[in-house]
Amino acid sequence: MVRENEIRQGEIAVEAPAATDAGLVFIGTIRTPWTSRLVTPRQGRADGPVCHIEVFPLWQQALAGIEQFERLEVLYWLHLSRRDLVRQSPANDGSARGTFALRSPVRPNPIGTSIVTLVDVEGSTVLVRGIDCLDGTPLLDLKPDRTLFTPIAPPQAGDFEVG
Repeated sequence: MVRENEIRQGEIAVEAPAATDAGLVFIGTIRTPWTSRLVTPRQGRADGPVCHIEVFPLWQQALAGIEQFERLEVLYWLHLSRRDLVRQSPANDGSARGTFALRSPVRPNPIGTSIVTLVDVEGSTVLVRGIDCLDGTPLLDLKPDRTLFTPIAPPQAGDFEVG
């Protein structure tokens, strides 16, 4: 059984530097059915439960037009995650991989990202399927899925660079 904050065989933790403010602002809260990492899905599913992204009133106007997109990229702060493991053993079999080779929530800057299916927008609440975080997770940003998005701004020189 997996236990929260355990160090498994093969894993390596370091003494992480003190956290500093990178200027991030939480813009909302994500509501999901999961209250423990032990039951939270490892990856979101397109047919998963409808979850609510509650955008704070200050940012509600930023949602204008979001309903045009079938899928969104959600960025969130994995506020309960460890930040000190550099090698992790997700299979708990003694073999370990570098943190940057994994999608684990345990990372120096615990930023989570999910591509979700937009279900509806109700005022300042965005309903989605496919997210994989704990209830109460702070929201960092919402963006149209880049694979569906065509820039609106006029092209610039770098847009045409190849090879």
